[in-house]
Amino acid sequence: MRGSVPWVKTVGIEFGETTAERSVVHLPDRTELHNHVAGPHAAMIFGLGETASGAVALAAFGATADRATPLVVRSEIAYLKLARGALTAEAVLDRPAAEVLAELDAGLRPEFGVSVTVTDPAGRETSRMTVMWTLRPHRA
Repeated sequence: MRGSVPWVKTVGIEFGETTAERSVVHLPDRTELHNHVAGPHAAMIFGLGETASGAVALAAFGATADRATPLVVRSEIAYLKLARGALTAEAVLDRPAAEVLAELDAGLRPEFGVSVTVTDPAGRETSRMTVMWTLRPHRA
């Protein structure tokens, strides 16, 4: 993703574990990413969560690139606590990839959710997010 999504490299997101079920990504604590209360700006937190969801989506469905494009349909985020310091986002696919692929194989445009939890250096949950994705079939 660092090569295909320039913003990811620009803000310095680092990738930890990425599987077809789960991904973990990290946002460093950099002053130029801060808001007016010296923590990561809400846009950075949202971007971190969306990037984590994209990592798991691509790991789960990247093999379908020849016939479908993964796209975000909608997102919802809750900012639960003031975030400070470096942040970690964990994204988990909400349903089995096989189910989503079966819908794609049946000629549908499947949607699937990815749940994201953002934590601070102490492990406290600062934000929670749901990102809904679709696999948009290529037109023949």
